[in-house]
Amino acid sequence: MAKTVAEGFFTDKRLKEAKKLIQEALKEHQSKITGVKAADEGLKESYTELLKKVADYRGGALFYNYLGSGIGHGPLVELADGSVKYDFITGIGVHYMGHSHPGVIEAQIDGAVSNTVMNGHLQQNLDTARLLELLSTQACKNGAEVKNVFLTTSGAMANENAFKIILQKRTPASRFFAFEKCFAGRTLGMAWVTDKAAYRQGLPKTIDVDYIPFYDANDHQGSIDRAVYAMKKSITRFPGGHAGFCMELIQGENGSWVGHKDFFEALIKVCQENSISVFIDEVQTFARTNKLFTFQYFGLDKHADVVAIGKNSQVCATFFKDDHKPKPGLMSQTFTGSSSQIAASYYVINEIVNGDYMGEGGKIDKLHARFKSNLEKIAKKHPEKLSGPFGIGAMVAMSVFKGDEAKTKAFTFKLFENGVLSFMAGGHPTARVRFLMPVLVTEEKHIDEVCSIIEKTLEAME
Repeated sequence: MAKTVAEGFFTDKRLKEAKKLIQEALKEHQSKITGVKAADEGLKESYTELLKKVADYRGGALFYNYLGSGIGHGPLVELADGSVKYDFITGIGVHYMGHSHPGVIEAQIDGAVSNTVMNGHLQQNLDTARLLELLSTQACKNGAEVKNVFLTTSGAMANENAFKIILQKRTPASRFFAFEKCFAGRTLGMAWVTDKAAYRQGLPKTIDVDYIPFYDANDHQGSIDRAVYAMKKSITRFPGGHAGFCMELIQGENGSWVGHKDFFEALIKVCQENSISVFIDEVQTFARTNKLFTFQYFGLDKHADVVAIGKNSQVCATFFKDDHKPKPGLMSQTFTGSSSQIAASYYVINEIVNGDYMGEGGKIDKLHARFKSNLEKIAKKHPEKLSGPFGIGAMVAMSVFKGDEAKTKAFTFKLFENGVLSFMAGGHPTARVRFLMPVLVTEEKHIDEVCSIIEKTLEAME
């Protein structure tokens, strides 16, 4: 059988030897990163100056004083001041594989020596074909029909494409439903979907959205009834006006609030009765439950018309059914992702699918149980300082100081100083501290160490 020149190149023994040497060097230097470490005194001054320069260049200071050195070891990351911290927010959920993962690095090398930096509308390499097949097959494995996959460069753009697909399908309907306190992104369009006025201050209105109250686990049937009533009332007010419902099945930016199958099915029934497309926004939730897709976790496979993923997937994507295929010209991107991204995406997703992460009793369930148990013990000892935990799978959250926003923010900064990266979510009336674990590299001992730092930080704060 004939072979391409590329096949000869990628199997060249010199390339294999080079990758082997890189892995050996990585392993040697990673071995020096074993736990949380304070900054080196000799680097503090230059690091402070560098942070000031970055703030000047970007027009504002970084949220945390975080500039990575370029290496880490599993859930641990080294900063440019020599300090080492546990990364339990992972770039707000992007680094599912932690830092300097050997498998990801090898995949990136394969992408880096590929012939182009970027893949895009007019040019896709073989890695794209392989990734598309993996994503489509996994999305439809339980009977879902969202077999079409359009790659893109960010979660916000994946959502933008979803909205465009639905608006074209349902024209002239132009309104959308979304959940109260949802987050869809910060593009000009998504800023008007995200339920936070500060994120669209000064921006012209682009999309009309009617907000539906999210599921309340403390009032199961009542929350279903209220949500259905709100939908029907809005449909009556704007007959034939709604094109789609943008559904976050777990609200991450609001503090890891988890929905319920009964709740979603009741709302989907109203959608189907009124020709309203069901759009599942999984940019943050993809691969964080014990199913690859969260719509699979809730058993909503048959109901999804359009789905968006991002973050853990490395390359973002919009999935859609055949009856939602856009007309030529609606979607096109010069860049759908770098060659290294696409190679890394395939590695990460393939590892998740074929590893021991998914399913009942898989690694995701075990890590969540360990984190939950540790936080419950802390809450029992310090009920006035910690409540919860909340969330599911790789998404864990807690409330500190009864959800006071200022104290919660102060806690996250103190926790950062003490060696653990987290992030504040929610607010008005209750803020939460949230964690997005790097599941591919996290072990139970890491969770124990992180929780020990959480408890010490709480005890030191009034």
